[in-house]
Amino acid sequence: MLAEVRGLNEECGVFGVWGHPDASQITYYGLQSLQHRGQEGAGIVVSDGEKLQGFKGEGLVTELFNEDIIHDLKGAGAIGHVRYTTAGGGGYENVQPLLFHSQTGSLALAHNGNLVNATALKNQLEAQGSIFQTTSDTEVLAHLIRRGGYGTVKDRFKNALPMLKGAYAFLVMTETELMIALDPNGLRPLSIGQLGDAYCVASETCAFDIVGAEFVRDVKPGELIVIDHNGLRSEEFSISTNPSICTMEYVYFSRPDSDIQGINVHSARKRLGIRLAQEAKIEADVVTGVPDSSISAAIGYAEESGIPYEMGLIKNRYVGRTFIQPSQELREQGVKMKLSPVRGVVEGKRVVMVDDSIVRGTTSRRIVKMLKEAGAKEVHVCISSPPIKNPCFYGIDTSTQGELIAATHSIEELREAIGADSLTFLSVDGMVEGIGRESTNGKCSQCLACFTGNYPTDIYPDTKHPYDKEVNC
Repeated sequence: MLAEVRGLNEECGVFGVWGHPDASQITYYGLQSLQHRGQEGAGIVVSDGEKLQGFKGEGLVTELFNEDIIHDLKGAGAIGHVRYTTAGGGGYENVQPLLFHSQTGSLALAHNGNLVNATALKNQLEAQGSIFQTTSDTEVLAHLIRRGGYGTVKDRFKNALPMLKGAYAFLVMTETELMIALDPNGLRPLSIGQLGDAYCVASETCAFDIVGAEFVRDVKPGELIVIDHNGLRSEEFSISTNPSICTMEYVYFSRPDSDIQGINVHSARKRLGIRLAQEAKIEADVVTGVPDSSISAAIGYAEESGIPYEMGLIKNRYVGRTFIQPSQELREQGVKMKLSPVRGVVEGKRVVMVDDSIVRGTTSRRIVKMLKEAGAKEVHVCISSPPIKNPCFYGIDTSTQGELIAATHSIEELREAIGADSLTFLSVDGMVEGIGRESTNGKCSQCLACFTGNYPTDIYPDTKHPYDKEVNC
């Protein structure tokens, strides 16, 4: 994926395993398969039944871990995490899993999502004497559990969960158990697999394929699961009345070989391309997709339109991680380094360029310019989602509304800004029908907030935008 240079970053991926003698190695491979969900930092914490120990750092999974480190992480239980950072949220201390030690035992936390009431909870906890060691909203849960009385960790965890608002897929591990919780709206994906007698949990099912686990089921919104030497137990901590899985998981973030709540991501994206072709009806000579997340939609568009699909853009997979560059100018240069047009395919042709989204417009403008410099006669940009007009508060680093180009420009103005001969966005109805999820209680069962502005949870007055300092997965 080109998340690092194209303007959308999903915050995290989580993986856990319980009951396997090589838990750290299994988790290492699981995190590798989830690397697309976060490339700034990674970590693994293991339990040997008596203590927790971990290793984490900034960088890619393969850069951080080697055979000696994995060998030293001994235990039959493990949780792991990959993450992106946003402004103010970098640094070693924010890399997860977060690990806490006390006289009564240890606790490790890994989180995918974002808590919209984190600032209010932090203020309350600090007033009561808590001292925070990170700027991550994830740490809020550790303090709530610690201050939750004298019950078991599971009971204190369950009591803390209703205090949290927003999106969260939590993995919490002690010396003797692995606990899993998904927010009542189910905004982030989370699935359970089985590997022999061991259980696995992952943000995406593609991780199960890598480690050889068999998919069991998805974690339900509002569900708390405990896995220990007695097996797996489930209970509700909240009744789910408005399930709202993030639509962008299907459109962009998840790997095409993952199944998100029973729907294969590649198949969903292909259907989005089919619907896009039905709505666009453009006369052209060739269809191409922007690697990698738009390829499936481009194939669907080509099949439906009858226009040949070609590899008009090639991704260079051996370029450094340009997302670490601080300036927009360097990020735009990163696009040119990452993508190359195929002159023999596009020269003299009317090209339909299929992409999944437009956030700030700078990348789309650069790609259109590259195609025309390679001799494309016309470039028609077709987007397999509606315009993104609203910021996300649930763990995606879309910026403030004023920086989202579709929020401040009409489609015609946007077309002129990116230099395309035409610009078509998929309709909201076309996107929902293309993904193919069933409605719940007569309501769409996915979050459309970035497109429609209708958020599935309350947004608190002190909720930080994703580029403010204290909102980091």
